[in-house]
Amino acid sequence: MKAGPNFLLEQAQMALGSHAIAGIDEAGRGPLAGPVVAAAVILNADSIPDGLNDSKQLDAASREALFAELLRFATISVASASAAEIDQINIRQATLLAMSRAYRGLAMRPCHALVDGRDVPPLLALRGTAVVGGDARSLSIAAASIVAKVTRDRMMQRLCHTFPAYGFGQHMGYGTPAHLTAIQLHGPCRYHRMSFRPIRVEDPLLI
Repeated sequence: MKAGPNFLLEQAQMALGSHAIAGIDEAGRGPLAGPVVAAAVILNADSIPDGLNDSKQLDAASREALFAELLRFATISVASASAAEIDQINIRQATLLAMSRAYRGLAMRPCHALVDGRDVPPLLALRGTAVVGGDARSLSIAAASIVAKVTRDRMMQRLCHTFPAYGFGQHMGYGTPAHLTAIQLHGPCRYHRMSFRPIRVEDPLLI
């Protein structure tokens, strides 16, 4: 068996009578700015793109090409939780919220969901399974990781046009030295996560 994600977890659920399995994953838990984005993907078992893998194992060009293929053959929903929501309810809860939103947005109601990580959103408590390292194990979760990553990167690149001083299009909101220097020079903007160190302040002045 080749290394990387496969369809075994999905097939196990299908053997139990489930006919539509959604993979759910997120992108953007760690950055200092921008939303956390979640994707839910139901693959067509007869048209699974070659090369699906954990998005972190793929370069940007490969992710974009696979994203285009998934748009053609898979059922996809994408949702997010904003930086303000992250500050209000914390990143873990915001991630689960984005995942729930993505699940609810699917045009086809899945019988079961495979969720990357240790937590299943409360909405999926009766029909979801947490899969640690799921983007490296399940093709459906790997597909969701690609969709979430590409979508979030595009969002941050658009945001860079509005707030060019921060270089969002280069670091996607992560705490790189260049990003930290920009925050020191310009202060945080309204898309920064004010609850995250090192930019956490009591009463931030937004630009």
